[in-house]
Amino acid sequence: MFRMLCLVAVLFAGPIYSATKTTPFIQCGRALWYHTKYQNHRTASGERYNLQGMTAAHRTLPIPSNVRVTNLRNGRVVIVKINDRGPFHTKSIIDLSTAAAKKLGISNRETAYVQLEVMTSKSSPHASIQYTGQCRRIKK
Repeated sequence: MFRMLCLVAVLFAGPIYSATKTTPFIQCGRALWYHTKYQNHRTASGERYNLQGMTAAHRTLPIPSNVRVTNLRNGRVVIVKINDRGPFHTKSIIDLSTAAAKKLGISNRETAYVQLEVMTSKSSPHASIQYTGQCRRIKK
């Protein structure tokens, strides 16, 4: 019975993507910020959501993962820890904590076009941003 449940869980779970040495994970799209009403709610990792923490939710990246998020309008960069699942809005790729959104220059109820890059053990958080051609920089 246990094996059957594990098989069903694997079959119905969405794909999990991770960065490898040869293919870094880079994704472009809209970022939202978590609403303050989720403060202290449990995340998928079991932690409590802290709006002042540098955390985020992503649909498929492993929990925990460290991700460099670049606001393509103003060039601001933050490193966040993926500790939850979401966003459940079809037009967004990541939900940011309030603190991370503010550091990226995303105001209340706004979205921003961002580039996500999974940080590997060899990645430096201070490395210069390399645009891959997948994400286009937005003029101010």
